[in-house]
Amino acid sequence: CIECIEEEKKRENRLIYLAQTDLMTGLCNRGSGEKKITEFLKEKTGGLLCLIDCDKFKSINDNYGHSVGDKVIIAIAEKLQKTCRDSDVVLRLGGDEFAMFIPGMLEQRVAEKFFERFFENIRQIDIIEMQGKNIEISLGACFYDGYEEVSFDQLYRKADRAMYQSKKQKGCSAVIYGEEM
Repeated sequence: CIECIEEEKKRENRLIYLAQTDLMTGLCNRGSGEKKITEFLKEKTGGLLCLIDCDKFKSINDNYGHSVGDKVIIAIAEKLQKTCRDSDVVLRLGGDEFAMFIPGMLEQRVAEKFFERFFENIRQIDIIEMQGKNIEISLGACFYDGYEEVSFDQLYRKADRAMYQSKKQKGCSAVIYGEEM
C-alpha cells in the first residue's frame, strides 16, 4: 500500500509540474508566473517587472524554419534563467514573449546593470543555422515601490508601453516606464 501512495504522489507532482510549466522552455507558464507575481504584489513586495520580446522573430521563423525559431526561444529562456536569481519569477508569456519580476530591485542604476548583463548573455547566443546573425531583444520595465496596491495587469500595461518605446531602438534595448509615457 505504501508503494501505491508513492506512485500516486509522483503522478500528482508530475501533473502539477505540467500545469505550471511551459514545456518548451521549462520556465513558468503564463498562468503560474502571473500567480506568483500577484502573490508578491499582494504582499507589497517592491520590485521590477520586465517584459521581453524577441525582435523580428517572425522573420527568424520565415528565413530559418520553426525548429530554429524554437531553438531561439529555448536559448532566450536559458539566458533569462542564467541572468536571474532563484527568487525571481521568470515566465514565458507565449510565442517569443517573456516576463520576469525581480523582487527587491528598486533602483534604476541597478536595473540598468542587470539589463546590460542580460543583453551580454543574449549576445552570446550562437545558433549555427542563423550563420552569426544576432538575436535582438526589446525590454520594457516598470518599478513597483511596494507602497500602494497594484494589480499585475496595471504593471503589465506600464511595462508594455515601455517595451514599445524600446522597439523603436535598434539592437538590444531596454526602457523603464516613466510617467511621460
